[in-house]
This record gives sequence, C-alpha cells and structure tokens, in this order.
Amino acid sequence: MKLVLSKPLVFFDLETTGVNIATDRIVELSYIKLFPDGSSESKTYRVKPVETILGVEQQMHIPAEASAVHGIYDEDVASCPTFKQIGAEIAKTLEGCDLAGYNSNHFDLPLLAEEFARTDVNIDLKRMQMVDVFTIFTKNEPRNLTAAYKFYCGKDLDNAHSANADTQATFEVLMAQLERYDIPSTVGELAEYTAGSQKFADFAGRIVYDNEGIECFNFGKYKGLRVADVFRRDTGYYGWLTSGDFPEYTKRVFTRIFLDLRK
Repeated sequence: MKLVLSKPLVFFDLETTGVNIATDRIVELSYIKLFPDGSSESKTYRVKPVETILGVEQQMHIPAEASAVHGIYDEDVASCPTFKQIGAEIAKTLEGCDLAGYNSNHFDLPLLAEEFARTDVNIDLKRMQMVDVFTIFTKNEPRNLTAAYKFYCGKDLDNAHSANADTQATFEVLMAQLERYDIPSTVGELAEYTAGSQKFADFAGRIVYDNEGIECFNFGKYKGLRVADVFRRDTGYYGWLTSGDFPEYTKRVFTRIFLDLRK
C-alpha cells in the first residue's frame, strides 16, 4: 500500500535542551517535505537556544545529559540563528502541509508549537493533520525508533538522536509500515489512527474536549470540568493559570476561552 497525499507531508524531528515543553528549547530541527508527486526536499537547522533573564536575552545552556543524547553542545550552536530568526521561514515551509513525526504528538509538536507561540510566529498547527509514526509502531510492534528501523527497514540506525538521521528513519519506517500493515493510506485517516481516543485542545494535553466538543481541564482540582464553567465562577483561577508555569500555547487557549465569556 502506498501513502496517499492530497497535500505535502512534512516529516520532522527536534533535538532540544530537555523534555520540559514549557521551558526547554530547540537546538536542532530537521525535516523532509514529501510532495504528492513523489518529489521531496529536506533541510536541517541548528538553533541557538535563548532565554530572557532580567530583561536580557542570552544563550541557554544545553545540559550535559541532553548533549549526551544528541551530541550538540553550547559551542556548536553559539553562532547559529535563534528560533525567532528562523521561525517565519519554518512556518512558511509548513504552510499548507500536514505533519508526521516519531512520538511527535506527545513531544515534538507541543514543543514546536511553544516555540512558535513564544516568538509570535503566526501559524495554526491545529489546522494540520498529524501522523505519529510511533503510535503506529507501538500499536503493532512496541519498541523504540532504532528497533523500528531495524525491524521494518532491515538496517541499523547510525547516528541515532541526530535530527537528520531520526527524520530520515521516521520517513522510511512509515513507508515500510504502509507496506506491512492494513492501515489507512491517507494523511487524514493516519492522523486519526495515531491520535488516540482523547482529543486535546492544546498540545501539552492540559485541556481536553468532552463528548460535546467543549474544552475541559485535564489536570488539577477542576479536572474533568469545563474550562468556561470554572472561569465563570472562579475568575481568579484564570489569573493563576496565566501567571503559572504553563506552556504559552496552553495559556493562549485559556485566554481565548476567558475572553469569549466576556463578549
């Protein structure tokens, strides 16, 4: 079975300073853009992670444990552009596309959305279909990407945990999965297949939709309750959320719901 595309599909992978969606940053981004006619293009960005301390923007240190995984150190990205400098270019690449990644629904996509939100790049990732190759893998052959590459493609994954190698492997694994399994071949159906039963209003999984498509809290003392209902009776909770250590994209969803109540 072949992959059926109605629009370009962008396979992407991130290497980061850590695994905290709200506070960590991208240090490498790689993508392969597959077009409906079978042609493709690819690119890898090294990114200098920055943070603002006392109003001053400075390079963020890449922790040793993160560098041990992906092999990228502070000096490797010191002269690279920041995400703010390349965000618009990346958004243009993604415009009109669907997305695919490996465990991307739970990490890469939320963190990418956070970087876009933090730098005020105008892109709505929620309008895109998202295929998570990891979910297909775990539903059929629960293992990691290195094992998936060996199992499906019969090759060893050299240079694992570099964005370029992982992106290429993810692309090849999906192509092999389509040949092996009786799974959907369109991006929309694959996105539905890999999304799971729970639908999220944000990328970090803090806000979920109920059976009527209404946003509900997925954490804390109001878990399971509709966000709008909570804001009506506890306006202080909205203030606590927007000043707390939550991902910026999640805060924007809260703000949209809060402002809709005041129209």
